Amino acid sequence: MDFFVGIKGKDFAMVCSDTSATQSIISIKQDEDKIVPIDDHKVFCIAGEAGDRVNFSEYIIANVKLYALRNGTELNTKSVANYTRGELATALRSSPYHCNLMLAGYDKETGPALYWLDYLATLNKVNTGGTGYGSYFTLSLFDKMWHPELTVDEAVAMMEAGIAEVKKRLVVAPPHYIIKVVDKDGVRVVKTV
Repeated sequence: MDFFVGIKGKDFAMVCSDTSATQSIISIKQDEDKIVPIDDHKVFCIAGEAGDRVNFSEYIIANVKLYALRNGTELNTKSVANYTRGELATALRSSPYHCNLMLAGYDKETGPALYWLDYLATLNKVNTGGTGYGSYFTLSLFDKMWHPELTVDEAVAMMEAGIAEVKKRLVVAPPHYIIKVVDKDGVRVVKTV
């Protein structure tokens, strides 16, 4: 029942995730941050089994940092997305990770980027995307509202409209959400709902 969505704007990428940690029908806690920083200008939104979610994200983050240390340069967002896809594809053949991801990043050369990946190692560069039951309601709304010159304020309004729609229409809607933005200044929390 995890839920996350993302929006790419003119000079930023914004992601939103629920903060619920659940196991089957049991709610464990309501303050789990599923938006994990990779470095100063990239984050993973990650949904799936708790063990796979933590294990896989820590593995990718450690290898991205190791690459930066060994080579003296950080990977750009596209490179991290393709590396992540490769690791998901390799794991798929032995012991797959049951997690879906969204990678949001900002690079000085190319600007913002948003990538959606699923547990089958599908990789797509998107302007808006999401995973979970809540995304069934938000993606059509985002398709209607998105435009290439989107500002941060407009994106926050889109996220709030999407969350309101999820809370209104989804029977098992999570109660709390966190919204983060990635831009030239780094990663920051915009709002908690």
